[in-house]
Amino acid sequence: MNFLISDAWAQAEGQAGSGLIEFIVMIVIFFAIMYFLIIRPQSKRAKEHKAMVDALGKGDEVVTNGGLLGKVTELDDAFIKIEVAEGTVVSIQRHAVAAVMPKGTMKAL
Repeated sequence: MNFLISDAWAQAEGQAGSGLIEFIVMIVIFFAIMYFLIIRPQSKRAKEHKAMVDALGKGDEVVTNGGLLGKVTELDDAFIKIEVAEGTVVSIQRHAVAAVMPKGTMKAL
């Protein structure tokens, strides 16, 4: 257990700054762990979602974050229009698309 709790030993005058170095090393290790476990995967998912939204085209079948399944009929810079039923067109924001479904998904339902 000595690696978790250091023993209380008298220190010589020259070793007074070693606690600061250990603290800095622990902070660096903590931020490295945070980067690899939280920040990096989140930015990777955001990049993949942006690529998916940019690759949308007419006729793609998509699912929105709200759960709507529809076929893309019109594309704009910020909005897309999807047809959720025959004659029913809904306008949504591009970033609200959760996934692109395989062709023929709407026919199967």
